[in-house]
Amino acid sequence: MTLHPLLAEVTARIAERSRASRTAYLARIDAARGNGPHRRQLSCGNLAHGFAACGADDKAALRAGTVPNLGIVTAYNDMLSAHQPYEHYPELIRRVAREAGVTAQVAGGVPAMCDGITQGRAGMELSLFSREVIAMATAVSLSHDMFDAALFLGICDKIVPGLLIGALSFGHLPAVFVPAGPMPSGISNDAKTAVRQRYTEGKATREELLEAEAASYHAPGTCTFYGTANSNQMLMEIMGLHLPGASFVNPNTPLRDALTEAAVRRAAALTALGDDYTPLGRMFDERSVVNGVVGLHATGGSTNHLLHLVAMAHAAGIVLTLEDFDALSGVVPLMARVYPNGHADVNHFHQAGGMPFLIGSLIDAGLLHGDAHTVWGKGLDAYRRMPALDAAGQLAWNEVTASGNLDVLRPAGEPFRADGGLRVLQGNLGRAVIKVSSVPGDRLVIEAPAVIFHDQDEVKQAFDRGDLDRDFVAVVRFQGPKAIGMPELHKLTPTLGVLQARGHRVALVTDGRMSGASGKIPAAIHVTPEAIDAGPLGKLRDGDLVRLDAIAGTLEAKVDAAEWAARAQVHADLSAHHVGMGRELFASLRNAVGSADAGATIFARHDRHHAADA
Repeated sequence: MTLHPLLAEVTARIAERSRASRTAYLARIDAARGNGPHRRQLSCGNLAHGFAACGADDKAALRAGTVPNLGIVTAYNDMLSAHQPYEHYPELIRRVAREAGVTAQVAGGVPAMCDGITQGRAGMELSLFSREVIAMATAVSLSHDMFDAALFLGICDKIVPGLLIGALSFGHLPAVFVPAGPMPSGISNDAKTAVRQRYTEGKATREELLEAEAASYHAPGTCTFYGTANSNQMLMEIMGLHLPGASFVNPNTPLRDALTEAAVRRAAALTALGDDYTPLGRMFDERSVVNGVVGLHATGGSTNHLLHLVAMAHAAGIVLTLEDFDALSGVVPLMARVYPNGHADVNHFHQAGGMPFLIGSLIDAGLLHGDAHTVWGKGLDAYRRMPALDAAGQLAWNEVTASGNLDVLRPAGEPFRADGGLRVLQGNLGRAVIKVSSVPGDRLVIEAPAVIFHDQDEVKQAFDRGDLDRDFVAVVRFQGPKAIGMPELHKLTPTLGVLQARGHRVALVTDGRMSGASGKIPAAIHVTPEAIDAGPLGKLRDGDLVRLDAIAGTLEAKVDAAEWAARAQVHADLSAHHVGMGRELFASLRNAVGSADAGATIFARHDRHHAADA
């Protein structure tokens, strides 16, 4: 199938604007490759430290330096359900490595925090910056220069982006990302949502709410709704960093173990000591990035990736802009309905054909770079196939040609909607993004008076007082990365959802985040410049008429231009957000971070300009 012309145009535009930075990046990783395994250049004392704890066979192999040594970077902890299955992965990986005639060592660990636990708490203000900490911890893990390839064990929100950013700084090494899979399905998402809304209205007890939540989040594995964690897994597969069909196989199953074993053998085959050397930095190119954006649109994935994909691309010398997301959204159809954009969970998505069907249908429609390089080889054709165990218990892949459930997953030619449901909004309030894949058609344009808040808890307090039983636009400002670390504002969803269900026309405007669970409320998020950075949100006053128009792509305060220009910025005392729960340790990151439209990262240049034709 011929590549869609807009896909080709956007990819060419990205390549052109990235020419200088990508060339410099490739030169750097080519120089880092050197001549053979780096541990051969270590001094005797250095090398002896590196294999001192190994068994006799591994020690002999590392001394000789003639077989690949695989580094394992793990985000294991047993508090996070998604990461608990990784406990025994290093043992499995070392065993399979030895069977394959290579060695493997845990290079290091990275922190893994859970937004689901910190949601609405002070710890959430560390969440986005944990991505940068994970990237740096990944670099520390690989800095011993002992490895010929790396296996990355991570699942959730900031963890996979952080791992990939760190891995790309060692782009001369091959890299395979190894998932652990989602937990089995629990209580239905509709039932969980109903209890949450009843609790918001005071109609359910805390015990009833806790029972519903515990029935939803109930076992080892990733949470089953389609938020950032599962969007991460989709991205790693569609960008060719997972083995085909590996993303959504449940933990602690024979098939899951077989896929992990295959990932180890594949990582060994990709090293410079083999015949299929595939350095991550060259494999991950403009086509990979565009494929990731396409996958995000086709599945209705997390808006957090408007930050993470930009930051991950930057780590490979690739300049991705919000205009690229917006342009591709216009031609990529929404093919999946997974909660919060539908009733199903990721297990239902996988059972319906999952990633193999999605990828195959997009390739056939000319909406993926099918020739992109992957850890499995050149091209995505192998990713049309679903893994399974054959009668002999051996790993096999079977092509998926049809959806098993058209209520969950549809072909690109018969989608749930013709576009990806993402818009860039611009106007005198700045620049923002909105995800409309679940927003009702009659709520795409909201014009109502602003009600200003500086904390998401203030919204619930106003609701409890009965002050919000009307049409309004909730403006929650001073939530950006420079202000307080850009926490997610999930606590707003039930409150605004109740008000919308009552028939009120409500919307959210914020310089904070909402992630993949923003749902049915029209929400202009990631507003740039943020309020603390002299952004226009700081000029808004209670009662100002605000118009959010997702059809025209505008976000405006309907205030006389002369009055608007003369208005002073409001300032907020954020000192209480900068101490406690470790937040004082993150001051340097708040001071160094760039804008949301540039990935909200401390690693990117902050003077980038994002014109649509840049």
